[in-house]
Amino acid sequence: MSESSSETLEDVLKDLEATVPDIEAAAIVSIEGLPIASALPTDVDETRVAAMTAAMLSLGERAASELGKGELEQIFVKGKEGYIVTMSAGPSAVLTVTARKQAKLGLIFHYMKQAAEKISKMI
Repeated sequence: MSESSSETLEDVLKDLEATVPDIEAAAIVSIEGLPIASALPTDVDETRVAAMTAAMLSLGERAASELGKGELEQIFVKGKEGYIVTMSAGPSAVLTVTARKQAKLGLIFHYMKQAAEKISKMI
């Protein structure tokens, strides 16, 4: 992947964060668990985020399939201090964001879907 492509992907992430202020961090990760692009705080290791995202994706896909819920669309984790949302961004990548606990989830889902569609066309 060229440097300009990486910058363009990072711009998509930065635009997503700017559009929805309750999004704290965003990353694009390969389905194998490798970081592709990120807009993460400096104290967050993008390699660890990528690996955790891939693990959640794998378990989510297996659970959705084995429990008869069809193809996995998104993974949603709620903690006391906020949310982690992961969704497909094409056949080889996923988009993951973290959001504050007061976030409006409908807005996050909407703008994540738009960003994921852009990412899918770019990768």
